[in-house]
Amino acid sequence: MKSSRLLSMLLLLQTRGRMTAAELARELEVSVRTVYRDAEALAAAGVPLYGDAGHSGGYQLLAGYRTRLTGLSSGEAEALFLAGMPGPAAELGLGRALSAAQLKLRAALPPELRAQADRMRLRFHLDAPGWYAEHEEAPHLGRVADAVWRGRVIEVRYRRWKEPREVDRRLAPYGLVLKAGRWYLVAGPAGAAQRPGPRTYRVDQILRVAETGEVAELPEGFDLAEHWRRAQADFHERLHPEEALVRLSARAAAQLTGAQARALAANGEPDPELPGWTRAVLPIESEPHAQAQFLALAEDAEVLAPPALRARIKASLAAMAARYG
Repeated sequence: MKSSRLLSMLLLLQTRGRMTAAELARELEVSVRTVYRDAEALAAAGVPLYGDAGHSGGYQLLAGYRTRLTGLSSGEAEALFLAGMPGPAAELGLGRALSAAQLKLRAALPPELRAQADRMRLRFHLDAPGWYAEHEEAPHLGRVADAVWRGRVIEVRYRRWKEPREVDRRLAPYGLVLKAGRWYLVAGPAGAAQRPGPRTYRVDQILRVAETGEVAELPEGFDLAEHWRRAQADFHERLHPEEALVRLSARAAAQLTGAQARALAANGEPDPELPGWTRAVLPIESEPHAQAQFLALAEDAEVLAPPALRARIKASLAAMAARYG
């Protein structure tokens, strides 16, 4: 355990440069006192590690020192090959680089790890997009990715869902996210005195892109993964702003997914009027959306409230009965 932690500390300093004891403690999930002891152990082992006291101090390796020890376990080697993502890498123009990196990694592994990594690559394949999602071409992904990597402001023509459909935007790109086979750009408005929070843009909806040469700086403390996690949570909260009281048969209840399935599990109760049915308050996007959803469940669901939604469904059923009568 200690040897693994010492190696992690050494690699952190090698990749990040100077780090304070507190920063190392957070990364390694240990106390600052443990960091002090580990630093002494590395120095005693001959690692050219030195520390500076003071506000701007910290631990640092001697300039030019590099360790060739990686300490890959079998699971880590397998994970690296499993996480290769050849499709997305090729879309970003990194297909050859990924293949070369995997080849070098494979050559550096000892025989037993190499065999396990090869078996992982042969028996597992990652295919992120859903079954019914068609692949959207993103012809400007390469240029957008280059601007993200180099930190350059871009001017784009963007197609959105509301009027006016096509708009021009001047963006400071913060990062790219691949979600369910679709690329998203997280960016803020360039040059704004008081910048609003970052917004998300579908890369396949970018119609034109031009780099300005202006440097795009990340907001202080911005973390792409944390921002995306918060954005997704906010999206799911806004996705179902309304509620409906419904009774469901067992067959209908089994068809619910996501937030509605969780709500059913949390507040569902046996219906007092129909044995075997469940009564629950479910989140819905809107009355028109819920109308189509509950009509699709046919005789296995009944909306009890709100009255407006119940009236919508009743009117639809009357119209259908007249159509088919």
